[in-house]
Amino acid sequence: MKIAVLGGTGKEGSGLALRWARSGHEVTIGSRDAVKAQRVADELNQAYAPIQVKGADNVNAAQNAEVVVITVPYAAHLETLKAVQEALSGKVVVDVTVPVNTQDFTRVSLPPGGSAASEAQALLGDAAQVIAAFQNISATHLKKLENEIDCDVLVCGDSDTAKQIGLQLVKDADLKGWDAGPLDNAVVVEGLTPILLGINRRYKIKGAGIRITGH
Repeated sequence: MKIAVLGGTGKEGSGLALRWARSGHEVTIGSRDAVKAQRVADELNQAYAPIQVKGADNVNAAQNAEVVVITVPYAAHLETLKAVQEALSGKVVVDVTVPVNTQDFTRVSLPPGGSAASEAQALLGDAAQVIAAFQNISATHLKKLENEIDCDVLVCGDSDTAKQIGLQLVKDADLKGWDAGPLDNAVVVEGLTPILLGINRRYKIKGAGIRITGH
């Protein structure tokens, strides 16, 4: 698939971009600054040859993609979506955004719309299919391609077709995915991230994650 990772210059976005490019997808890193996006793409291409990642501004990246992944900070979430809204029509949008409590990042913060993913779907309406995924995967693990990541991915969405695409992307990133129900459930998935960050700090863990047991 053609995948655009908006906010892909950050650790989470570039790590996911790397894993999808390695699995054969055509990946473009998007940023407000096209030069910065291309610089990060070049760094990945050089460090992890023979993968090939492209760089572009957010609008061009979204226009040329079949699936658009949002990995921007919550403070830039709605602004980014509005800037590329027309380019998202008819596409699957994978929202990785987690609302952050600016006073204490280990404390759950509920946004006005319930979750970042629900806010994205409310803004885009029926023009795009939003799913929530990858919020609980620490960026510290994504570029360590030689190591198995001991963490599962919960995928929420109201479209079964979009969720299946999301679950395939999880698999293509060498991770285990689970259908976690409708998009309303994203509030719980997003809320797990500050809990994990708190566990990291209290127990001096690097990149705590979650596992679904009993299977």
